[in-house]
Amino acid sequence: MSKFSRSLLLLCIAWTAVLMTLGAYVRLEDAGLGCPDWPGCYGHLTVPDEHHELLHAENRFGMPVDIGKGWKEMIHRYVAGGLGLLVLALSLLLARERRQHGQPVWPALLPLVLVLVQGAFGMWTVTLKLMPVVVTAHLIGGMLILMYLLCLAARDMPGWPWPAALRPLWLLAIALVGLQIVLGGWVSTNYAALACDGFPQCQGRWVMSEGLLEALRPDRALGVSADGQPLMMHHLAAIHWLHRLGALLVSLTLLLLSYRLWPLSARYALLILLALLLQVGLGIANVLLGLPLWLALAHHSGAALLLAILLFGFARYRPQFHAVVVAPLSRLAAESGVA
Repeated sequence: MSKFSRSLLLLCIAWTAVLMTLGAYVRLEDAGLGCPDWPGCYGHLTVPDEHHELLHAENRFGMPVDIGKGWKEMIHRYVAGGLGLLVLALSLLLARERRQHGQPVWPALLPLVLVLVQGAFGMWTVTLKLMPVVVTAHLIGGMLILMYLLCLAARDMPGWPWPAALRPLWLLAIALVGLQIVLGGWVSTNYAALACDGFPQCQGRWVMSEGLLEALRPDRALGVSADGQPLMMHHLAAIHWLHRLGALLVSLTLLLLSYRLWPLSARYALLILLALLLQVGLGIANVLLGLPLWLALAHHSGAALLLAILLFGFARYRPQFHAVVVAPLSRLAAESGVA
């Protein structure tokens, strides 16, 4: 990787991290529908603010224009558009470099594909009126872009000699943290973060509320069940409780992984432990303090940080990353005729 492409890759990583935080801010500020159309805002490239523009927008869309929420949503879209241009440049540059070295080009083009898919989910988030499964998928897409870019950067660095015996536990930890992020996204997109008003109990109970399967149905709109009935508080509490159980399982797994890693790299094991402690602490604080905006954003960023630390370390072990991720995809690309 050339010096310029490496710098562009790092810029894309930083830009994606900022964009993900900005997206979480828009969602937490309830501005996801600040513009009811896409890609513009009430038929404009910017948020309408003139009297005649506001009157026309309100008549056309049948709703009052919230200029503040509209700008929050549009700034998010502008930043997302900027990431698209950066990733396009990065993919073309890396593809040319890989072709010159006789390497397959699909690893360079995959970020561009992910960004295009992410843009589609951004559109569906608006057109489908914040449908939870779509908004959660939008969150997952952002995480995938960030983590893949981070793995590309890690692959360009010297490898670490991790023993092969750690592979199953490390993969399990990555998978569980990824699943926990999905559950956290489901909590957030269903506005269930405060469904449990205490810790460690939820609504004064030690057991999960009924209605979990109904609350997990992906084929429902926001705030209602699959048959159109309003979701009750016990549905939201069940989602929240499941996320807490996931946090417990993640914590136990990462504690074991850190214990196994400590003799090999105490610094890296300590980094995992600190990131885990920070994330658990932020989650508890959000419940006890009533979900203040800055704490909710920190919890969102902490999840990305924890997954990034795990993936970065795994990707630095060249033989394992190649055997588990790169080699299977390369074989798939070769079988499908992709250069």
